[in-house]
Amino acid sequence: MESVDSLPYWHVNIPEDERSEECPEFLASLSAKDIGQISTPDAAYRIATWPEVQAVVAQNRLGDFRRVPSQLRRYLEYNWKLRRDHGSVMNFVLSRRLGWEEPVTPRGKPFEFEDDVKILWNDWPYGIDERIVHLVVWTKFDLAEDPVTTDLTDEARAEIDEYVRKTFGSRIPKDRYVWFKNWRSLKSVHAVEHFHVMLFDPDPKFIDEITNGDVPLCRKV
Repeated sequence: MESVDSLPYWHVNIPEDERSEECPEFLASLSAKDIGQISTPDAAYRIATWPEVQAVVAQNRLGDFRRVPSQLRRYLEYNWKLRRDHGSVMNFVLSRRLGWEEPVTPRGKPFEFEDDVKILWNDWPYGIDERIVHLVVWTKFDLAEDPVTTDLTDEARAEIDEYVRKTFGSRIPKDRYVWFKNWRSLKSVHAVEHFHVMLFDPDPKFIDEITNGDVPLCRKV
């Protein structure tokens, strides 16, 4: 059997009869981080535990989150197809996932009206314990950032804290959910405001309720 070290990175985790001589377009021009991840056999990837997820969020080490290598490949290919077929990932998210029209305009102040917020599954979650549910909270309103650090302002952080506490904390123990907002450089969809919520082993009925029965794309394609 051919050594993984001798394989081109786009051949790793791919059956021999499906490998292409040339690098697929969706895997060209990747960052060193993504190439390193794609080059890793799934069997060598270690799934993050709930305590590790909590530590990453608490220490704001959001760049440490990784996808399972084969899932990252699927994610990159799917987003490449979205840009080809819809012009941008944002266009697809707005029209097919959120059902919102441009320009996206809130009806009121942050979290004042339910229809200014939509909770959906993360379509391509990180390589984490399968008991962890990864949701994305999309908002029609902006979440204020410090112009210097690009991190949330104290006021915006307090607003999100309150929303998350009411929405999730009323149904789940405090030590079984976390939220975070990606730094600008880590966002895959820049033009639609959103933040992330992860919950450890929640009641599936509760998740169906708050997502209105949503199913992530990774389970459909």
